[in-house]
Amino acid sequence: MPDTAHTRAQVAAMIDHTLLKPEASAADVRALVDEAVELGVYAVCVSPSMLPLRAEGVTVATVAGFPSGKHHSLVKGAEARLAVEQGAREVDMVIDVGAAVAGDWNAVLADILTVREAIGFDPVLKVIIESAVLSDDAIVEACRAAERAGANFVKTSTGFHPAGGASAHAVRLMAETVGGRLGVKASGGIRTAEAALEMIDAGATRLGLSSSRAVLDGLPD
Repeated sequence: MPDTAHTRAQVAAMIDHTLLKPEASAADVRALVDEAVELGVYAVCVSPSMLPLRAEGVTVATVAGFPSGKHHSLVKGAEARLAVEQGAREVDMVIDVGAAVAGDWNAVLADILTVREAIGFDPVLKVIIESAVLSDDAIVEACRAAERAGANFVKTSTGFHPAGGASAHAVRLMAETVGGRLGVKASGGIRTAEAALEMIDAGATRLGLSSSRAVLDGLPD
């Protein structure tokens, strides 16, 4: 078990309780919100088509360019802007991962800037870099691009890529790169309290979880 001693309430306050399955229904999302309130998590994260969403007591987050990141930047921006107009306070956008693999950092920067400018600087912007696909050097450069573009968080993964989700190594590298100036969200494959604490120990300041109850049930009150 990782060394960090976090209570259930402390970890709950770091969680984006997430439902992004394509088959999710309005009833499923309603149940997600009810569970989020019961668990005391920070936010719910849902697909943009599920907005507007009434979720008193929790922040509403959504995604843009999800999950491939291969949408045109202007489409990502329009999707994010509409989501904010419909009540989302946080947007998790996916970069063009292929551009990052190719080392085209100008393209990555422009992509993130387009979304940032589309939603303004009040909503929280999290940038998903799909860390399992990238080299360590590319993870660092992607985080630097996100910071230059005015992002608030860098995020490991969509949870949909076959290469995998979050790893403690990637989270640590991301946290070292942004140096506390941005938040770090670990997401993808975190299903136990031990895994969640490992990510927090590595530097995660937010967790994207679909198994929030199982994670929290493994923590002390």
